[in-house]
Amino acid sequence: MTPIAVDTRKHEVGEQPMKKIAPTIFITVLVLSIALPVNAQITTKCTVDDSLFVAFDFQNLNQAVYDEAVTQLNAETIPKAIVEDLEAKNQTRVHYGLGPQPITFDNNTKTIHASFFLGGSDIISFSMQKFTMKRAYQVKTDWRRFQVDLTSSFSVDFAQHFAKLVVEWQRINYTDTQGSVHPAYYHESEQTGAFQMFFYFILPASAQRVQVQRDTITYDMPPRFEDQLLNSPFLILGGLAVILIIVLIYRKIR
Repeated sequence: MTPIAVDTRKHEVGEQPMKKIAPTIFITVLVLSIALPVNAQITTKCTVDDSLFVAFDFQNLNQAVYDEAVTQLNAETIPKAIVEDLEAKNQTRVHYGLGPQPITFDNNTKTIHASFFLGGSDIISFSMQKFTMKRAYQVKTDWRRFQVDLTSSFSVDFAQHFAKLVVEWQRINYTDTQGSVHPAYYHESEQTGAFQMFFYFILPASAQRVQVQRDTITYDMPPRFEDQLLNSPFLILGGLAVILIIVLIYRKIR
């Protein structure tokens, strides 16, 4: 009986790709573990007044990302990215300003806190109601769809994570540190990734008739004292009285 020859080359050929793939997988996992945060959270809170106060908290960042951000991220990085993105969409009536402590780094928790003010009629505007003297506000929220480079090797795409229209967000009551309850809109990103992302639009506690159409929030505010004063007939009578007194004094002097 002629012995059957076994071709061992097939096994060698089959094993060769695995030898190449294994190091590739290892390198890919290693790069991702360095570049991406692990169990990190990004919380954005936008508090609405006559302008918007926006605060970002990047929590529990990967050590490598955090160390690089400390040297590369500055207080104007995020607001500049927002303004430049809006300008690219022909929305030029927008500006930003920095507060007293616009950016802080916590080495113990590897957390970055960045905050700033946003304003301009392409973001927030109001009109005065003639008879009630209430202010009717209109807040545009599409500015949230932007991308920012936290470091030269790590960026966050808010446009992808918060693409859902605000009208589809959850309407909640938000309690601030002073115990005041504010109407708010909240959304948690449904995108899977290396971190969780949360976004809040927090309106004034006294906001009335709050509504949202697609990405625009509207609400009314009670009359302000200065608005009521300017529209009051007593201001006119007071002005006339002052003028009369001045005339009488002038006549006496003559």
